[in-house]
Amino acid sequence: MSSNWLTQFPDMSRRDLLTIRQTLDGAYRHFSREYGDAIEAAFHPLLKFLIWFDNLLIHTPWWIIIIAITSLVYAATRSWKLSLGVVISLLLIGYFGMWENTMRTLSIITVCTLISIALGIPIGILMARSDRAQSIITPLLDVMQTMPAFVYLIPVVMLLGIGKIPGVIAVVIYAIPPVIRLTNLGIRLVSKETLEAATAFGATPTQRLLGVQLPLAMPTIMAGINQTIMMALAMVVIASMIGVNGLGQPVLRSITNQYFTLGLLNGLAIVALAIIFDRVSQSYAKRTQKHLEGAHND
Repeated sequence: MSSNWLTQFPDMSRRDLLTIRQTLDGAYRHFSREYGDAIEAAFHPLLKFLIWFDNLLIHTPWWIIIIAITSLVYAATRSWKLSLGVVISLLLIGYFGMWENTMRTLSIITVCTLISIALGIPIGILMARSDRAQSIITPLLDVMQTMPAFVYLIPVVMLLGIGKIPGVIAVVIYAIPPVIRLTNLGIRLVSKETLEAATAFGATPTQRLLGVQLPLAMPTIMAGINQTIMMALAMVVIASMIGVNGLGQPVLRSITNQYFTLGLLNGLAIVALAIIFDRVSQSYAKRTQKHLEGAHND
């Protein structure tokens, strides 16, 4: 009896798995047909902004873009060496004919990072203020960080097709966990004595959050933003598979056609952007930390 059950078990499990897969696929296809147009319409303002920002970066004269980016870098870091490195990197990118693709990549990474920050920091605050929320959200973050990046593309493409918006959604899902985790961690690391002192001075919970916890947690939050940017850039090549223009498409084309130099140059351009974002965010976090330590000592 038991041996018959064991021999039938693989066939039963395969039939059950096939049934479950067909049920879930059918349900998702029905959901896509029923609500796909409404969801696409909801993202239309974001698509218009992405197109506008893309065109702004591409059609603005290159020297204005370089001055603007260098000014932002210097304002954040106060480092002439880093600012000079940014100028040289951007000039080399333009010289090798990768300017437009770099601007497209810069636009989508900027938008994805801003969306990740706008969503991630409030979720991190919620996790820091509620152990129950943390216990619910942490497993979801674990799944988001361990799931292969290609898997994100499947439901998004089925729902919205190919283009910028599906790419943005896939990048945000992939890149948002670090900023959520480190916002939660940074706020939880603020000492109880500091919070008790703020409460003793009559601070409300909102005042403690905005005036004490977030400023003290800012270096940790900046580390999370740094990691989010790095993960968004890592997703550039994968997102190019669903029609996201930028440096990822030449890299993908070089893989399929074995164009070594094309892939190398565009890969180096992605590396240059990653280094710029990394150094700027790290320098800003260090300056913030020194400012807070100086204010605390005073």
